Amino acid sequence: MFRTLRGLFALAAMLSLACAGERAARADESPPPHIVYIISDDQGWKDVGYHGSDIQTPHLDRLARSGARLAQFYSQPVCTQARAALLTGRYPFRYGLQTAVIPSAGRYGLDPGERTLPQALKAAGYRTVMSGKWHLGHADRAFWPQQRGFDYHYGALLGEIDYFTHSAHGHVDWVRDQEPVVEEGYVTALIGEEAVRQIESHDAQVPLFLYVAFTAPHAPYQAPAAYLDRYAAVLDPNRRAYAAMLTCMDDQVGRIVDALERRGMRERTLIVFQSDNGGPRSAAVTGEVDTSGGQIPCDNGPYRDGKGSVYEGGTRVIALANWPGRVPAGAVVDAPIHVVDMYPTLLGLAGAPLAQEKPVDGLDVWRTIAQGAPSPRTEVVYGIGPFLAGLRQGDWKLVWRTPLPGRIELFNLAADPGEAHDLANAEPARVADMQKRVRELAAQAVRPLLLTEALGWVRRVAFGSVATPEDAEELAREP
Repeated sequence: MFRTLRGLFALAAMLSLACAGERAARADESPPPHIVYIISDDQGWKDVGYHGSDIQTPHLDRLARSGARLAQFYSQPVCTQARAALLTGRYPFRYGLQTAVIPSAGRYGLDPGERTLPQALKAAGYRTVMSGKWHLGHADRAFWPQQRGFDYHYGALLGEIDYFTHSAHGHVDWVRDQEPVVEEGYVTALIGEEAVRQIESHDAQVPLFLYVAFTAPHAPYQAPAAYLDRYAAVLDPNRRAYAAMLTCMDDQVGRIVDALERRGMRERTLIVFQSDNGGPRSAAVTGEVDTSGGQIPCDNGPYRDGKGSVYEGGTRVIALANWPGRVPAGAVVDAPIHVVDMYPTLLGLAGAPLAQEKPVDGLDVWRTIAQGAPSPRTEVVYGIGPFLAGLRQGDWKLVWRTPLPGRIELFNLAADPGEAHDLANAEPARVADMQKRVRELAAQAVRPLLLTEALGWVRRVAFGSVATPEDAEELAREP
């Protein structure tokens, strides 16, 4: 009996020591990082200094040199889709945002049933702050940032905005904590200054998720005179303004990094920067731009086409990750990463649970970014829409247009990153297999909300039931 008791006491002592060791190990674990996620708007892949541009971006260049360049980072073809994919970790076709963007007359938004990144991080103890452009629903407050997980939001709700009047379609689109704000200032500077204020007032012991969504360099191409003067030698007026906009944005990125350093937060902060999509190469997707006196200024380098397309120029975007001591300086991550992957990756770093009701399309790519491990992603879904689909499997990419007469293209990106040589006729079996996969994904799609709403407008107009003259004017104004 005494032998049994001694054994039980010994076992209890061992369990106690084990628990104490586990507690000590947890105490030694690093706290969850601060996360600063910065997005530019319609920035061309080449339009940064470290990709060889003559546009001055010294702060982004410094982050790239001291961090990792993400050489095969994929986003979505347009603004709304890219932001939705980032904040949900799910492809936009799963919740009806796969077609175009939410227009200013749009009454829909990101499905409130989707669990967002700020919601998940907030549940894990983060303070969640946003400064900048939303573009995931504006007509109903249920779609607004502070109903989707952000503790605080400052900036614009719509897709494009005048940089000096803060207006879109004749109405001011500028809010702070959900209330309209009338103030002076250049939008890019205001977004950066607010991000700095939030860092300066933040309790550094509390993990921070700061989402900085610049509207630059989205059209209209406007910049303060001091920045325009720095590019006086550039003759094309659109290119001059575009370059000035990017340099102004880069200065704001530098101020954000400086604020983190002043607060002693920098060593604990992961900074991610990306463009939401490729730079536009067609006037149809630039927004309000006068091209009569100049050209569309964006440069996507070696990649084909741009914003609005599923070619590489529309979806392979400039991106970097920087975290001192955790992301190797000067690394080039030349492996596929999709914007949906950032959702599980950031939650993993934050120690937040990924389990949720709806399945996530993203994959945790932290080891790929921080250790150079192979990417777990073998498939990239560029888009699944009613008229256009893009799919990559390994090095092979299928582009499938469905409106008559229709067109199917196949490229080998390892040999042909510029998508100049269509191999569809030479690889019929591969085309058939990839088309089968596209059909499987399309069968999972929700009906596009834009088309659903547009059909509703058409029916109301056709049957004479447009509610007001203002409704009719809105319909006429929107594409």
